[in-house]
Amino acid sequence: MSLASWYKNNKNKWWALPLVLPSLLLPIAVWCNANTVMEGSRVFLVYMPLGLMTAFTLLFGWAAFPGIILALLIRYVPMKGEITALLSVIHFLLPIAVSWGGYRIFVPRRSSVMFGIIKLTAQRMLWLVIVNSFIFLIIYQLGLFFGWYDGVNSTVAENPFHARTLINFQAVLVGCLTGMPFFYSIIRMCRNPRFIFSFLSRMKAQMQSGVTKGEIGIWAVIVVVLMSLLLVPIDDVSSIFTTDYTLTLILPLMLWGAMRFGFLFITTIWMVILTILCSGFQNYLPPYMGFQLHLAIASSCYAVFSITIYLMAVVTTRQRFLHNKARRVAFIDPVVQMPNLRALNRDLSRHPYSALAFLRIPELELLGRNYGVQLRIQYKQQLNDYLQPVLEDREKVYHLSGHELAVRVNYDDYHERIEAIDQRVKQFRFMWDGMAMQPQVGMSYCYIRQPVTHIYFLLGELSTMADLSLATSKPENLQQQGTNPVQNAIKNKVAMMNRVQSAIDSGDFVLMAQRIEGIRGDHYHEILLRMKGDNEGDNLFMPDTFLPVAHEFGLSSKIDKWVIEATLKFMDAHREQLPGSRFSINLTPASVGRLQFASEVKCLLAQYKIQPWQLIFEVTESNSLTNLEQANMTLTTLQNMGCRVAIDDFGTGYASYARLKDISADILKIDGSFIRNILTSSLDYQIVESICQLARMKKMQLVAEYVENEAVKAAVQSLGIDYIQGYLIGRPRLLESLLIKQRLQVKN
Repeated sequence: MSLASWYKNNKNKWWALPLVLPSLLLPIAVWCNANTVMEGSRVFLVYMPLGLMTAFTLLFGWAAFPGIILALLIRYVPMKGEITALLSVIHFLLPIAVSWGGYRIFVPRRSSVMFGIIKLTAQRMLWLVIVNSFIFLIIYQLGLFFGWYDGVNSTVAENPFHARTLINFQAVLVGCLTGMPFFYSIIRMCRNPRFIFSFLSRMKAQMQSGVTKGEIGIWAVIVVVLMSLLLVPIDDVSSIFTTDYTLTLILPLMLWGAMRFGFLFITTIWMVILTILCSGFQNYLPPYMGFQLHLAIASSCYAVFSITIYLMAVVTTRQRFLHNKARRVAFIDPVVQMPNLRALNRDLSRHPYSALAFLRIPELELLGRNYGVQLRIQYKQQLNDYLQPVLEDREKVYHLSGHELAVRVNYDDYHERIEAIDQRVKQFRFMWDGMAMQPQVGMSYCYIRQPVTHIYFLLGELSTMADLSLATSKPENLQQQGTNPVQNAIKNKVAMMNRVQSAIDSGDFVLMAQRIEGIRGDHYHEILLRMKGDNEGDNLFMPDTFLPVAHEFGLSSKIDKWVIEATLKFMDAHREQLPGSRFSINLTPASVGRLQFASEVKCLLAQYKIQPWQLIFEVTESNSLTNLEQANMTLTTLQNMGCRVAIDDFGTGYASYARLKDISADILKIDGSFIRNILTSSLDYQIVESICQLARMKKMQLVAEYVENEAVKAAVQSLGIDYIQGYLIGRPRLLESLLIKQRLQVKN
């Protein structure tokens, strides 16, 4: 173990791998060269050593230079002597140092990552390929001019504008462009053998989705057949494709591979194919009729093809990566970092049968308001992690909006799996700032068969069943309970919501008025709301039918605003017929809890020129009035404006007396359930009497509801109640009927 650790810590030092590997790989790079003799001088079709040495520098930096020097000396000293070997060292090191230094200036961070990164492609092609090759060629020209190299064996001609110069430049350029990525991967595999698996996995990841082994096989067969036709001669001097445009046949195949198989695959294969094609060029280039011209055209094809394939592979691989990333992002919620509803729909479609569990955590909304949205995010993330041990392969937890989650379960034995998930959820404790929280979780489930075309409607049904689970404390099976009742309930609720919204937009409400008579002779009317049916003559919808739905969907405050404005408009239009009229308007908890409600009422009073004392706002004493501080501020502001505030249905809500201490009000309306039985139930009588005593202590006026006969009226009057409301005094009737009654009184 100590030896392995020592090697791991020191393998990148200049005296370790960077010193040894160049000497081992340089013979391979030289073997990949392809050259010929043209007019007495040697020319290269592809030259790989410069690409190899540049790859070493890219990976090891300055630490690669001693190894490069050693490799060049080992190769050239026995062949050409010490002087030529030293010149070769300078010849290689100078262009590599200049090009790599310029590259590092413009790419200071992550400069040695794998090839195929589109952000680095331009800099690498400019500095490590073009600049590197150009300086390498210039040094050869200078060496030839000063007689450093043998003219017969040199790679350039004495005339720098000769075709051989272009051919050799293209050979060095192609060698850098194709050899550098190839040897880069080889060096990394030598440095860390596990890179082989990373290389193969990246190669597979870069392939287009839908690529099969069959497609790769067909592509490989076509390549092999075409290369065989190019390289296998019919006779001693020609093959079936011995023409000037032979090499163009290989380009479409390579572009096909670049677009479908990715950068790593095609550049690796192209390096092998290019080496083979350059080595066997004599089989498909005619040796007659201007061999020099044919060789220059072939060399240009190698360069152009290499650049085209390289760039096409980089661009298509990058586009594929961005497309796959966009697809992944589309299926992952960016905030919670969990699979979303789209991912759930996709995964359900991939399995013929599945079971879907629905988790509803309503307390998350309250906790989120108090502790912030980060609590909800972390709760879902921690619960997701906590459920992983009981989930099987390909089962996931999905993030839904609000305070809900979904779990896709494999169909086999899903009943037992649902029970296991339920037990796991009940054991979960959410940690927040050192506090262990356990919000109640409702759970429902059902099995699903492909195709899934109703996921949104199904989730609504499961949400309703999860609410039932909160009361039963066990998972509720949607199929066992029956989907029709749940579906009908949801349909009716959604239909009522749409009807309420339409009524708000079009004003399809009806205002009723019920008289409230004072024992001192004064009176006022309570505004009661009804909603019109779809057709003329239909029965009106009572508030108990549509107000709960309006509250659930956040429409109750809009209804309150409509009622207030409609009442004020009526009072403004008929102020002469109904002088000094007073009306009582019911407010929902949503309106009382709004910060800007009092200012809106003030603006409406000013708009219709109505005095504040003419309005009484009734607030239902209910447990849904959660934000007591804001409600008290709103009611106090209304009282300061001159409006009066009444507590409606007092005695039926939770903690009525406790709430009365905190809520500022002028009038207390005793719920009719106590008044109705005041003569027959001593308990109800005592409750009403205690409420009256409390109201006198708070200096509040009292209203008795549901007074339906003279005996009850006499009883409440004996208790000192100030106002009476009920069928004995008057039934609810259309608001406009007050005008008719007023005209009759005037005539009489």
